[in-house]
Amino acid sequence: MTAVDNSKKTKSESSKTTGGSQRKVVLFGPSLKERFAIGKALRRRATRSAQGNWAAPSNRFDPMQLLKRSDHGRLPELLPIRYARMRQSAFGFFRGAAAVMAADLAMTPRTGLHVQACGDCHVGNFGGFGSPERRLVFDINDFDETLHAPWEWDVKRLATSIVLAGRQKGDGERACQKAVVAAVASYREHMNQYAKMRALEVWYSALDAKILISEAKSKKAKKYWQRIEERAKLQTAEHVFPRMTKVVNGWPRIIDNPPLIYHPRQRIKQGKRVREMFRRYRLTLPEERRVIIDRYHIVDIARKVVGVGSVGTRCAVVLLMADKMDPLFLQFKEALPSVLEGYAGKSRYRYHGERVVTGQRMLQAASDIFLGWTRDDQGHDYYFRQLRDMKMTINVEDMPKEDWIEYLELCGWTLARAHARTGDAAQIAGYLGNSEAFDEAIMEFAFAYADQTQRDHEAFVKAIRSGRIKANAKVAR
Repeated sequence: MTAVDNSKKTKSESSKTTGGSQRKVVLFGPSLKERFAIGKALRRRATRSAQGNWAAPSNRFDPMQLLKRSDHGRLPELLPIRYARMRQSAFGFFRGAAAVMAADLAMTPRTGLHVQACGDCHVGNFGGFGSPERRLVFDINDFDETLHAPWEWDVKRLATSIVLAGRQKGDGERACQKAVVAAVASYREHMNQYAKMRALEVWYSALDAKILISEAKSKKAKKYWQRIEERAKLQTAEHVFPRMTKVVNGWPRIIDNPPLIYHPRQRIKQGKRVREMFRRYRLTLPEERRVIIDRYHIVDIARKVVGVGSVGTRCAVVLLMADKMDPLFLQFKEALPSVLEGYAGKSRYRYHGERVVTGQRMLQAASDIFLGWTRDDQGHDYYFRQLRDMKMTINVEDMPKEDWIEYLELCGWTLARAHARTGDAAQIAGYLGNSEAFDEAIMEFAFAYADQTQRDHEAFVKAIRSGRIKANAKVAR
């Protein structure tokens, strides 16, 4: 009896006779139609309109205290730089306060469906980078907070960031509303498409960064994206090497630019520690990648300060050389526990570097060939990757206004693809439906939470003025 014949009995199992007895063998799970129905039924658990609700409870935690707790394990001498960046705007505060929003999101409605979440999904964490095939692809580019968690949390953080970024750009409320709805609708519509695709088709799906040029709404915008692409293609080791290094006593050395990049005082001690970390990191690479990395040798190491949310974590740039004309820059970065862990459960991975690397490989269409992780002798977790490998840096404030909506639609599309790779796209799509009900609800949430973020930012600025929090963008090393 074929599987098709058995489907008349049940849609997920068949019966086989063995020695006069029958045993059930699962051939496949619920059908596509059934999975859509399961997702739709989840609206009884969490209505779509309820996703728009946000009001701070009377017993809400103190955001300043939560921020300080999230700084545990960071280098204290770098925290004033982190806070100075967060002080600049409500959007800057939002980028550095992922821990605050995670605590708030935990109190919002959820369907119970989990995906490998980005954990810090905002408009500044999308961009282009070079694939192993040397194509420039568009994707999510930050995974420090990635964790198996509710899919709604990424969507709500992205939507809120759109409002805050739009306000910072000077957009009116109506323009911000349109922008959020466009991004969420793109997520919903593409999730529906991914739900109907074969699993391998979803996994192989990728967005070529050239789409930013081809979809540009004007000649001016097209030229803007062409310049961005050209700059990204120059972000490779051979092009960066002359700008980042100088020759000292016959050896190339990374140029100091304190407090953002500098050599620590205990260089010999750090060098020994990093070389041991590198040895352990190498073992996490597939064997064929070790063949490549073994051709390079460490010649210099410098500490580096990165991103708003990552300031204070242990991060450094490593210059390796195969010969005097063949440089390779790697960056290693400390991986702290995800801000989502207290609300979605602990990571299944023993090392947080492994969590970040595996999450990135799950969510991105293509990942850096040198992506790997390690732990030092002091118990700090890290991940390694190439530095600026064809990195397409996108400043949302500089972006042509006529392309803002199209860019946000790409962000929604990209997030849907990432979630569809690790979650049940059909159940999520069934919950979302074909109407704009979910889009409108998330828009309401985004504005309410953007207002909350602005209030938190004002309290944060007051804490700096009172001396409760120290902020200084030019802290000496």
